[in-house]
Amino acid sequence: MQNKNKKKICLIVSSLGKGGAERSAGLLSIALHQSGHDVTLVTVLNHIEFDYQGRLINLGELKDKNDSFFGRIERFLKFRKLLSEERFDYIIDSRSRISPIREQLISKFLYRSTPVIYIIRSAKLKTYLGTDKRKAKKLYSKAYQMVAVSKTIAEKVRQEYGLDRVVTIYNPVEVINVDKTIYKTKADSKYVLFFGRLDNSIKNISMLIDAYVKSDLPEKFVDLYIMGDGPDLEFLKNHALKTNCGKHIKFLPFNENPFPVVSHALFTLLTSHYEGLPRSVIESLACGVPVISTDYEGGPEELINPGYNGLIVQAANARAFADAMNRFIFDKSLYNSCRSNAKASVAHLSLDKIAEEWDKLLT
Repeated sequence: MQNKNKKKICLIVSSLGKGGAERSAGLLSIALHQSGHDVTLVTVLNHIEFDYQGRLINLGELKDKNDSFFGRIERFLKFRKLLSEERFDYIIDSRSRISPIREQLISKFLYRSTPVIYIIRSAKLKTYLGTDKRKAKKLYSKAYQMVAVSKTIAEKVRQEYGLDRVVTIYNPVEVINVDKTIYKTKADSKYVLFFGRLDNSIKNISMLIDAYVKSDLPEKFVDLYIMGDGPDLEFLKNHALKTNCGKHIKFLPFNENPFPVVSHALFTLLTSHYEGLPRSVIESLACGVPVISTDYEGGPEELINPGYNGLIVQAANARAFADAMNRFIFDKSLYNSCRSNAKASVAHLSLDKIAEEWDKLLT
């Protein structure tokens, strides 16, 4: 695409593997590239699984070869040389940023005078801004712009860190063409689905299992599928086995193309304590599948309109979550209405529309 305002952009990410934030970063590179910008994608870790567009600089390969002090110096110098030679119009930093001291050094010795846009992808702000609010305000007040992936997060940044230069640009969703023949299931098999990183401290998947057991779904032969990978996989498998519904709870491996599995689900489930703008919700709705979510910190109401495309339930309440699942099983009118509205409810998150918002910011 021809773009009269074409910019040279350096997009910095932690990795491109096994996470919603990482998938969103890859999609952002695609959106910017398709808008006509010159995109260089720099990844800190050597995890490349999701699609991207632009030139890739994989610092993770150097890290894998040599992660000693001298190896870090080598990566630092290579990155600094890249930034110095390319003279980017903008740096977009999509990494997690826990240490203000380290980020001050990066800003002073690497980014220097290049305008920097910092993305905040979680309601757990310390992951992106650190815990020292005074130092964070001093550092990030110099940014060209802060971009939060939800309005709730943007307001939280203003209130808790005193940073005013914050805008909201949602995560995009790609056009999903699901070939339902790819994922084969028994004709009479029905299931509900959680998909995402298996980190129980964030996703509270053990509560989801408890809620499923309390619901009427096992008696109705509606299985619970849990798809993904993460540090708590074995813990969750053991937790499921301890219930009297273990045979109805199935674990599927991480799949970089989850859409065939998602599209077959009756509905998808999210029980997180906090989120940014969760890809599992966006992608489920884009597949035409309604969502039941907890009222996580970060604002599910920006994606889910209760009774229109899904349901929102009080966080950490297994009984209430079980009741919500029962509602979708027994109230066919409600369920069918939510399913028919799902896809259109995220039309505003298309790659083209989100790219337009980034174009305005980069003008």
